[in-house]
Amino acid sequence: MAPHRIVIVGGGFAGLWATRALSKAPVEILLIDRANHHLFQPLLYQVATAGLSSPDIAAPLRHILRGQKNVEVRLASVERIEPAARRVVLDDGNVVGYDTLLLSTGATHAYFGHDSWAPHAPGLKTLDDALLLRRRLLLAFEHAEAETDAEKRRAWLNFAIVGGGPTGVELAGTLAEIARHTLKREFRHIDPASARVRLIEAGPRILSSFPESLSAKAQKQLERLGVEVVTGSPVEAIDGQGYRSGGVFVPARTVVWAAGVAASPLARSLGVELDRAGRVRVAPDLSVPGHPEIFIAGDLAALTQDGKPVPGVAPAAKQMGKHVAQSIRDRLAGRAPRPFRYRDFGNLATIGRMAAVVDLHGLHFSGLIAWWFWLAAHVFFLIGFRNRLVVLLNWAVAYWSYQRAARIIIGHKDDTSADEKDTEAG
Repeated sequence: MAPHRIVIVGGGFAGLWATRALSKAPVEILLIDRANHHLFQPLLYQVATAGLSSPDIAAPLRHILRGQKNVEVRLASVERIEPAARRVVLDDGNVVGYDTLLLSTGATHAYFGHDSWAPHAPGLKTLDDALLLRRRLLLAFEHAEAETDAEKRRAWLNFAIVGGGPTGVELAGTLAEIARHTLKREFRHIDPASARVRLIEAGPRILSSFPESLSAKAQKQLERLGVEVVTGSPVEAIDGQGYRSGGVFVPARTVVWAAGVAASPLARSLGVELDRAGRVRVAPDLSVPGHPEIFIAGDLAALTQDGKPVPGVAPAAKQMGKHVAQSIRDRLAGRAPRPFRYRDFGNLATIGRMAAVVDLHGLHFSGLIAWWFWLAAHVFFLIGFRNRLVVLLNWAVAYWSYQRAARIIIGHKDDTSADEKDTEAG
């Protein structure tokens, strides 16, 4: 009798944690991902802001799973799912059958119906995004240095981060530090410290998932770093020259999108109910209603617990992946799967050097202690000893010198297309 065949689409937190949790199960696993690596997304902004290199926060899936004999890794993109036939159709035309399917393909950028903004305001979800954004940020200072027109120079030194969630806050704070400290005395015609960094949030406060007191402290820490925080002001338009908000056009040649996410479009091929963000409304055990052989985990799953949606964060994705693995083992043993229960361990966000906020079940703290807590947590959860060591060393050097290790511009200097992808050696 052939072993139970499991196809897992997506090698992120949910997919990888499910795969590893099935290491001793009598199953055959095919892990499909369009990238050859697992990415530690919480530190992706550090690659975008030249603090870390790509290999510091990513590891090849084949290397991670080299000792797990019941897994095959395939580098491919999935075009659609055919639930009735229990088939996964790849973009190269190949078809893969399954007994159980786990979809954990994550999320992409959402521009709220304004997809034309995407080329002018790139988001941050993949290493390709991070490398593109890093090039744009560093090139902005180079263009300003070469510009002789004062007004055009100011536009190059105006940076706008749209979205006041953790990613936007981290990007804004780090960019302000780069301008005021890292690039100090390196240019002859501009003062990088004159760069204007704005964090624009449509809602009434930044870090809306945190308690209001921590949001206020985060804003004060950002402002001390030189970031201008603008709340209650949605962006109305974005083009290659800047953005409009509150009816006023602001020249800014570098705009970064951190305002919204949408579920992977792959969910649409299932033919099941989706929520407004395109996520699958899953059953309590994370299976798809009407298709118990299909599970959804991570950002693609829409699930409410205690009246609140389970957040699209790394801890939730890991817990979902482990739960799906346990549900599969239960079914193979003839047991009914149990409902998923998310354990919320709290929220962390860093603002900049010696500045962060932490919310741990009613225990709130900010500043230096929160920053050390944030550092320790992120180093601990990185995959692999090498990555932990390199990140720790890079952070130590950056702390004492204000220097950022990956300030290398790769790609053509005039390339400003969001469709162009960058590559990085080493």
